[in-house]
Amino acid sequence: MIKIYYSETAEDAGRAAAEVIASLVKEKPDCVLGLATGSSPIGMYTALAEKCDRGEISFKAVKSANLDEYVGLTKDHDQSYAYFMRANLFDKVDIDLNNTNIPNGMAEDPKAECERYDKVIESLGGIDLQVLGIGNNGHIGFNEPDDHFPYGTSLVNLTDSTIDANARFFTSRDEVPTQALSMGIGQIMSAKKVLLLAMGKGKADILERSLFGEVTPRVPASILRFANDVVVFADKDALSVIMEKHPGAVIK
Repeated sequence: MIKIYYSETAEDAGRAAAEVIASLVKEKPDCVLGLATGSSPIGMYTALAEKCDRGEISFKAVKSANLDEYVGLTKDHDQSYAYFMRANLFDKVDIDLNNTNIPNGMAEDPKAECERYDKVIESLGGIDLQVLGIGNNGHIGFNEPDDHFPYGTSLVNLTDSTIDANARFFTSRDEVPTQALSMGIGQIMSAKKVLLLAMGKGKADILERSLFGEVTPRVPASILRFANDVVVFADKDALSVIMEKHPGAVIK
């Protein structure tokens, strides 16, 4: 079941998404959160940090597992996802860093690291809520368009379109890593609840294709049509195509 919620702005969408996570943390203080990086969840993380600062919620018992990490970037590189999480959430809330998990992009043996990360997720007892963004090509995590849906954590060769999209965060395109370690589609689909964030007009077409088009590994996010509980928070630009083609599907 998919519920699509309309927000005027990305900031509004982020705050609305934060309410879902805050409710879960209050209900289950030791919940397991699957976390995402990128521009879409930043507003949500800001709102959660503010709630924690006000004493409304606590992350002391929360455990987390991140979707992915670039291969070849140290955890202190300012474009690594380990750095992103510290800067945007972990350093701003009372979470125990020992309870946070991110793939090691510097692992000498990527295959062994993928196997290790699968065991980490399994040891957590599964993910209560998985946060996702969506790539311009429909990727979730770094699961790129392919001829199959990968189940577990894997080493991914990033597509040119993903490298192009991420180049804005680096000094030059040549500096963008070409590989990543990513949690698999099967693990994402095993989460009890999925929270998908999409912001900006650049996501409008792929969001509509993912939620209303053919379910195919060529559009990885389309698999969410088969998930048990998916909540989408998007701003008006990201929802523009859906609003035009499927206006009754959007909750305002």
